[in-house]
Amino acid sequence: MKIPSDADIPDQKLTSYLLIYKPRNDKSKFLAAAGFTEQNPDALKVAIQQLIDSAKAIEDGINEYGTFYRVDGEIVGINGECLTVTAIWIQRRIDHKFQFVTLKPFKESRKDA
Repeated sequence: MKIPSDADIPDQKLTSYLLIYKPRNDKSKFLAAAGFTEQNPDALKVAIQQLIDSAKAIEDGINEYGTFYRVDGEIVGINGECLTVTAIWIQRRIDHKFQFVTLKPFKESRKDA
């Protein structure tokens, strides 16, 4: 299956979380390697959108809020660097809409091996 192209990617998730340095579980340094910074959150949003347009989503768990999916693939940064990532999405139980949860460096799991 694919994540729908109208899935919600909240701006705040990019500008207040992924692109900001965090002492724990920081992703900003990883994303900066491809040129994604606080100054260009729209570029990251476009890259995430391109990822879901080109890669399949795999169901990855269920909780009281909905069904989680992961999308593994590459995003191309504004400097041309490619990052291999995992994007996590949720299909909300309450309204069945898809929402972006997070993006992280890809790590092959034992489930996939």
